[in-house]
Amino acid sequence: MSAPIARVDQGQDPYKWIENRDAPEVLDYLKAENAYLESQLAEQAELREALFSEIKGRIRETDLSLPSPWGPWLYYQRTTAGDEYPRHYRCPRPADGSFTVDDTAEQLLLDPNELAAGGFLSLGAFSVSQDHSKLAYSLDTQGDEIYRLFVKDLTSDEVTALPFDDCDGSMTWANDHQTLFFGELDETHRPHKIYRHRLDENSRTEVYHDPDGRFFVHCYRASSERQLVILSNSKTTSEAWVLSANEPEGDWTCLAPRQDDHEYFPDHGLLDGQWCWLIRSNQAGINFALYLAPERTPQRDYWQELIGHRDSVMLEDVSLNASAITLSLREAGLPIIEVRPAAGEPYRLQLPDAAYSLHVHNTLEFDSPVIRLRYEALNRPAQIRQLDLANGEQQVLKETPVEGPFDADAYESRRIWATAADGTQVPISLVGRREQFGKPAPLYLYGYGAYGHSLDPWFSHARLSLLDRGFIFAIAHVRGGGDLGEAWYRAGKLEHKPNTFSDFIACAEKLIFDGYTEPARLAVSGGSAGGLLIGAVLNLRPDLFGAAIAEVPFVDVLNTMLNADLPLTVTEYDEWGDPNQPDVHARIKAYAPYENVRHQPYPAVLAVAGYNDSRVQYWEAAKWVAKLRASKTDDNLLLLKTEFGAGHGGMSGRYQALKDVALEYAFLLKIFHMATR
Repeated sequence: MSAPIARVDQGQDPYKWIENRDAPEVLDYLKAENAYLESQLAEQAELREALFSEIKGRIRETDLSLPSPWGPWLYYQRTTAGDEYPRHYRCPRPADGSFTVDDTAEQLLLDPNELAAGGFLSLGAFSVSQDHSKLAYSLDTQGDEIYRLFVKDLTSDEVTALPFDDCDGSMTWANDHQTLFFGELDETHRPHKIYRHRLDENSRTEVYHDPDGRFFVHCYRASSERQLVILSNSKTTSEAWVLSANEPEGDWTCLAPRQDDHEYFPDHGLLDGQWCWLIRSNQAGINFALYLAPERTPQRDYWQELIGHRDSVMLEDVSLNASAITLSLREAGLPIIEVRPAAGEPYRLQLPDAAYSLHVHNTLEFDSPVIRLRYEALNRPAQIRQLDLANGEQQVLKETPVEGPFDADAYESRRIWATAADGTQVPISLVGRREQFGKPAPLYLYGYGAYGHSLDPWFSHARLSLLDRGFIFAIAHVRGGGDLGEAWYRAGKLEHKPNTFSDFIACAEKLIFDGYTEPARLAVSGGSAGGLLIGAVLNLRPDLFGAAIAEVPFVDVLNTMLNADLPLTVTEYDEWGDPNQPDVHARIKAYAPYENVRHQPYPAVLAVAGYNDSRVQYWEAAKWVAKLRASKTDDNLLLLKTEFGAGHGGMSGRYQALKDVALEYAFLLKIFHMATR
């Protein structure tokens, strides 16, 4: 089957016609690309099925999540073999304080499998009222991240659909068990309003509206459960309003009116026996400090510094309960947990691996003396650990099982450093079977580098299928991410965005120079803003790579940022710049992947798009592939897959997601001539 050739129109953007959603010629083109992909991978059908079965075989299909105690109940999920989604349950809380589930007395709260009916389903809110009598939940059935809202009476099992449209999926209870706060999306898909709704009424009352297109609005409960917070924040600035959860119809109080480049995030808890506000703020420096304010006077004039700014330590988050303040820090590229107990000296957690992922998983009830942490490494499955806040003792409550033969010690995890073009040291995390190190191997290099998001090492059941076939997996912790703190993020955004690309290229060159791999067997991958990274480096150094996978790639960045009617565009100005300004336009145009496709050889490429994606429109990948196909001077495989039933996160069911991974792996094995069962 011949590759589809997209029509070329006259004008500055010859493939703009692909943006005509639902037009017959557009659908025909996308379906032709899907058919071409299937024809080119037809010989891998058996391999794809084998990979799917292999990956599925490592996952415990029927399992019980670690129950969370709350009030008189244990809340938990069950997964069952053959089902795409976990079911949500609760059962009476044992008097002995254990987490033992009484399945004879359990209550089914929600079954997404029934609600999905074989189609797409994403569960947004899942929020039980404080008296445990009602469940508020929201559903996206298209993948476009527009949700419908529902309330289930947990006594009668009666479900009520709330009569509101264009909802962002958030649902927050007040303490009267009758009032909900929820968010609404504007025409650009931005959460811009918060409404109040009483269950005994059909109406809603607007309580907050932010008309500034840069700001996203959210409502949440504070850790103490005594306060509600509305947070409106852009990429660089925030503003918070608070209200007693016991007075849902009261007046909201602003902690600090927005000021450019001032970000702050409030929470409510206890300190020295007094109710107070604790505010994480960057007013003293980019790495944030922690401030204290009295409960009744939370305004900025009353803030007092509790933990000062540190140049070498990023204060990423703060978790509160009655027993301690838990700080999530980032130092030397690694996540650190520092605990400040109500009685006792501060301490940091000791962990077994050199590179890892660690975060507060659940603070449980506010009065709990323990919290839960999630810990994992490239070669170590995720563990849920219980931390005794008073003494720092850790206990592994649950480790994600790997079914079948698996020995973590058979895989070696490493961290090395590449030198970027400007001399900056860029970390790389690697994992592979021990026998693979010391000789060039096929290598899968992953990158992102945007929004200050950190790519801490994570374990993957699916990845074992590559590692056991001789692959090494690596993560390039490039600038633009938050891996080394706020300064690392700022060094890869706006006018510094090219650092993200040169860092990634430096990582690839380091892996080749040190003998881990060679260009013909180096695969690179990234999604969304990471897809922009992949598109940019393919234009700059196509000779470095043998294959590339770009998932929902943000490759048409210039045209997207020029269209203020698209979702997210205006709020993204703080990340990429406003191309309506001539200097910014020139800057983005210089690296935009779609704009810079040129007549040169490219490695094999697989691009994946979601037709209902509201964040990165399907046409970005489609236009990019069309231009690549018309411009490249090689015969390497170029494939586009458009998921017609998916959004930004891909297909929603767990089995369908595994099939998508199997397809990507089969593509790489074909390109690297390793496509055997």
